[in-house]
Amino acid sequence: MTRTALTSEEVLATAARLVRAHGPAALTMRRLATELGTAVTSIYWHVGNRESLLDALVERTVREMGEIHPIGRTPHARIVSVARALRTALRERPQLIAMVHERGLTERMFLPAQQALVREMHTAGLRGRAAAEAVRAVQFQVVGYVLVERARERSPEQHPSEGELWDSPTAGHDPALARALAAPADTERLFAAALEAVVASLLAAGEPGTPARRPVGPAS
Repeated sequence: MTRTALTSEEVLATAARLVRAHGPAALTMRRLATELGTAVTSIYWHVGNRESLLDALVERTVREMGEIHPIGRTPHARIVSVARALRTALRERPQLIAMVHERGLTERMFLPAQQALVREMHTAGLRGRAAAEAVRAVQFQVVGYVLVERARERSPEQHPSEGELWDSPTAGHDPALARALAAPADTERLFAAALEAVVASLLAAGEPGTPARRPVGPAS
């Protein structure tokens, strides 16, 4: 027995769940109808054909990425909170993010997070090119880290492994270092440590009495 009541948001939420779990190729109108317990014609009525559905999913993803808001009492804490939320959002929906990228909407998707970071950079005393570079540094730190995480997670088993490669001589006769590098990477701790260091360094340029940081590259 098929359902009689259905909303567009229900269709999109279920479609997003299928894409996140199995990728865009798994999203067929028939499978979506089965998941929703409705007829295929009902889905067409609410969201149009499959291409229209994919477009709507991309727009929905862009809106969700715009819901990242800073929390904390200081610019440092709020910038870190935006970076953490951005990493979580990217990791939760890689297939949907890839669809956004394929449709040329990546920059639009990142704009709300960038705007939030700009406000915190201004509050911390950074302006102009220094603020712009700081915003991009945080964004690139997050996106680059997520890409490395994804690559490591999808890579085949390594032979030799890190544990087999690192010994005391390899580590400069530092047994503690060798043991640490041979152990699995604690990605959460590593991200937190790197992020804290990056943000602290960037904001130091905006502190009173701190010499102005020279921009990277040729002056415009």
